[in-house]
Amino acid sequence: MSEALTQTKEAFRKLVKKIHSYHETLGVLYWDLRTGAPKKGVEARSEAIGELSAEMFKLTVSDEMKGCLEVLLAPANLGSLSRVERKMAEECKEEYDRSQKIPPDLYQAYVVLASQAESIWEEAKENNDFAMFQPYLEKIVAMKQQFIELWGYQDHKYNTLLDMYEPGMTVAKLDELFGQLRDRLVPLVEAIARSESKPETKFLKQTFDVAKQKQYSLYMLGQLGYDFDAGRLDESVHPFATGLNPGDVRITTRYLEHDVVSALFGTIHECGHALYEQNVSEELIGTNLCEGTSMGIHESQSRLWENMIGRSKPFWSRYYSELQKLYPLQLGGVSADDFYRGINVAEPSLIRIEADEVTYNLHIIIRYELEKALFNGDLQVADLPAAWNAKYEEYLGIVPETDADGVLQDVHWSGGDFGYFPSYALGNMYGAQMIKRLRSELPEFDSLIAAGNLAPIRSWLIEKVYRHGKLLTPGEIIVQVTGEELNPVYLAEYLEEKYKDIYRL
Repeated sequence: MSEALTQTKEAFRKLVKKIHSYHETLGVLYWDLRTGAPKKGVEARSEAIGELSAEMFKLTVSDEMKGCLEVLLAPANLGSLSRVERKMAEECKEEYDRSQKIPPDLYQAYVVLASQAESIWEEAKENNDFAMFQPYLEKIVAMKQQFIELWGYQDHKYNTLLDMYEPGMTVAKLDELFGQLRDRLVPLVEAIARSESKPETKFLKQTFDVAKQKQYSLYMLGQLGYDFDAGRLDESVHPFATGLNPGDVRITTRYLEHDVVSALFGTIHECGHALYEQNVSEELIGTNLCEGTSMGIHESQSRLWENMIGRSKPFWSRYYSELQKLYPLQLGGVSADDFYRGINVAEPSLIRIEADEVTYNLHIIIRYELEKALFNGDLQVADLPAAWNAKYEEYLGIVPETDADGVLQDVHWSGGDFGYFPSYALGNMYGAQMIKRLRSELPEFDSLIAAGNLAPIRSWLIEKVYRHGKLLTPGEIIVQVTGEELNPVYLAEYLEEKYKDIYRL
């Protein structure tokens, strides 16, 4: 290896680490903004975030980055790169090609706008006031449209947005996957509606002391294997996880006094994200590969832990007694089986993050169709509330009484995260497919959960998924783990088996 190539490698590593340092700093600023920063400081904080984001952006499209990539990715030098170095360079090249098409001042303006919009959304949701949020969302959509024109697209503008969260995913593929899943789930939803053996849920809507909810959430995180020396639990309007580096992965949840399961499963969901980020291989720390490979694979882990493990019968045969002890008046007369059936009730509901596993995907399809319409030009931001309500009536037979429970319920659009929502449904599919393989390789899966011994399951996931970070693509991960490409049949089979038992079908 030539001295010049060695020096280029070192320069590239330092540049990538510098970019990551900006990224980590911005992560802390965003986390603070969402977990209690004073309202009067939002505007100044947004400006600071914008300035730092612009500096990070400039590094990704700098002449130094261009020079490093030209040397490292030259055909004659590829053989001298390690697997990690080559993947790092390829990721940076992809980002360079995309980012250099966006003027830095335009990018900075967008970051400032999105940061302000998230705080405005929070206030608009609290006050049920879509009109307050509308002008910000209109600007965000307009700027995203501008970005897409600069980036370019194939077949469908929305493909460009999808690819940013799930590399390789397209509208054509997604329509096919969603179509197959919908064909299997619609008959199941209809059968559930006809069932005369419906779970009781009233006991879940009593008054549950928030301090005890916090206590149980912390206990549950410890049971799942969350490393408190590498993270913390806070509160926010919308639960989220922030992975700064494997040694600092923070999560939040939301406590509701009259709903014992919202915070519980929100915490488990975010813990799934955190377990992924906390267990990326040490060799990837400080690189652009030290994160989840896609939002779909990331969501597979949050929803795998939340639902396929956290809402399972073996799980509550082990952990229900601890919850009963915290709330003897509310749950003392409720059996573990009734609790299990109650937390898995399937019925149309308004709030996505509290939806059951069967109808959840319909919430995602609604958002997917609205986003496609926005970027096709078939729908305007001003018409979103009416379109949202119409979709909910069509797909779920219910209509939100307020925009706070409707179009304003999610934080994603305020941050410009169009193309993200499909990741949740893809995550359900990835997760079910992984669990199917995990069960075949770990036949004692259910008994391990019932014993509270989650370490073997966590170790399997670390080995198969987490440690690779972004070194493997989503397609490579699912094929390497399960032996085949993404297949929605496994999710359909999992849901049919589970809910036929719950509803005595």
